[in-house]
Amino acid sequence: MKIKARYCGLVILVLLTSAQILFAQQTNEQQATITVNLKTETGEMKPIWAWFGHDEPNYTYMKDGRKLLTELAALSPVPVHMRVHNLLNTGNGEAALKWGSTNAYTEDANGKPVYNWHLVDSIFDTYIKRGMKPYAQIGFMPEALSTHPEPYRHYWQPGHDYNEVYTGWAYPPKDYDKWEELIYQWVKHEVAKYGKKEVESWYWEVWNEPNIGYWKGTMPEFFKLYDYAAHGVKRALPTAKVGGPEVAGGSSPGGMKFLRAFIEHCITGTNYVTGKTGSPLDVISFHAKGQPAVVDGHVRMNMAPQLRDIREGFKIVASHPQTKNIPIVIGESDPEGCAACGMATNPSNAYRNGTMYSSYTAASFAREYLLADSLQVNFMGAVSWSFEFEDQPWFYGFRDLATNGVDKPVLNVFRMLGMMRGKRVEVKANQMFSVESVADSSVRGARTDIGGLAAKDKNTATLMVWNYHDDDLQNAGKPVQINIKDLPGKTVTLTQYRIDQQYSNSYEVWKKMGSPQKPTTAQIQELEKAGQLQMVGKPEKLTVKSGRVQTEITLPRQAVALLKLNW
Repeated sequence: MKIKARYCGLVILVLLTSAQILFAQQTNEQQATITVNLKTETGEMKPIWAWFGHDEPNYTYMKDGRKLLTELAALSPVPVHMRVHNLLNTGNGEAALKWGSTNAYTEDANGKPVYNWHLVDSIFDTYIKRGMKPYAQIGFMPEALSTHPEPYRHYWQPGHDYNEVYTGWAYPPKDYDKWEELIYQWVKHEVAKYGKKEVESWYWEVWNEPNIGYWKGTMPEFFKLYDYAAHGVKRALPTAKVGGPEVAGGSSPGGMKFLRAFIEHCITGTNYVTGKTGSPLDVISFHAKGQPAVVDGHVRMNMAPQLRDIREGFKIVASHPQTKNIPIVIGESDPEGCAACGMATNPSNAYRNGTMYSSYTAASFAREYLLADSLQVNFMGAVSWSFEFEDQPWFYGFRDLATNGVDKPVLNVFRMLGMMRGKRVEVKANQMFSVESVADSSVRGARTDIGGLAAKDKNTATLMVWNYHDDDLQNAGKPVQINIKDLPGKTVTLTQYRIDQQYSNSYEVWKKMGSPQKPTTAQIQELEKAGQLQMVGKPEKLTVKSGRVQTEITLPRQAVALLKLNW
């Protein structure tokens, strides 16, 4: 009887497994459909994506830096926020990978502070002239204030030990009063230069990733650093907004533990400056990163750690009644951690030049909106830690938006997002992975993630669609049926934009040129044109029947499309 029972159990198991395989095959083969319900609003189409950052502040005012900032300002319906490291570093302003300096603070022979705002002004002027906003990072430690000033400047290069980066600038101040006075003088200078109203519209944040090598002090010492910095900000401008702690995410040592402790210090801790309870906290920030790897000769992305970090950070903020409504900025939100590590030294970063980076960006931002909705937090922005690297090899595989002044495919995702206005509306997609599924195991297996993010404004509707998979492989994709419901009027004009191997892709054009490292003037012009967001065909008029329009697109794997309807 036991043998028969085991045999029957085995048969049932085999039948169940076969049914599951058959179901998976049927699911994979069925028509992909996306339905947009324009009447069902889900939230504001808040431009959480209009935040960017980078390590090298001196690139800001260089030729390609200015060009890219002009493009970022132009594509966004709101002021773009810029976050950069090294704004208080001592040095001559020379730009290098993961390094920058402004020489804002030095001391004379008698130890008296000397303030020099020339290079800081050059950086902030570049933003303000374009209608952008500094997400002003208070860091790092000037050489004259560091408790361990030597060695001070690093000369790190890709492929070297990352710990070489953490030199004298990462240490606590030898005099916290001088540190507070430096921040006071800085904010006071900005108010005098740009006006109280302008500086009130900025956010100031203290330091970067204090739970790892960027901070060579203890956790209590960081809280002390924060209290003195925040005190300096508020002393110069009581209505200024300041926050932190910009911890590295949960996959880094103690990230979320540090975030919890920091919030508790700001709520109930003893302020190191005043001796009173609590510290100013106007914005809360933490970081979230994915983890790509090379598998079977190609890059395999992993969005799960990034989404888990975001979910956990949101939950921590929402768990305190004092902080649940405070604006949250994901201070770095990226597929992995090192922007300056090119694909030559880090093969897993080879996704950055082509359409994998753009499809990942579209699919991940959509989930960030959904996570914020589900946890009901005040999600203000997610910083893409990607800018440009001046005078570096063409398409070297840095995590950047442009190479030598030529836009990469990923920048066109932000151009698409910039066209999405008004209210977000309900999207139902039968082959879109749930947030929970992606946070658990990313997008693996036979099926790709075909999903959408939609918005409506007064006389327009927009739908971003992607065909994403963790494995950086290409294929022709599949047809996707698009259904738009609750449209007014009798006709709409449909315009489609695309990022794939053929459209909006300077990298593919560059490869077809033979991958030149010294392209001609004519080739550069061709690459610049290929780097812009491109339309598929021409706008077409569609008939609205009973408030509905149906169309079909074929979306290759790792492609992103934007459908814009006007009426």
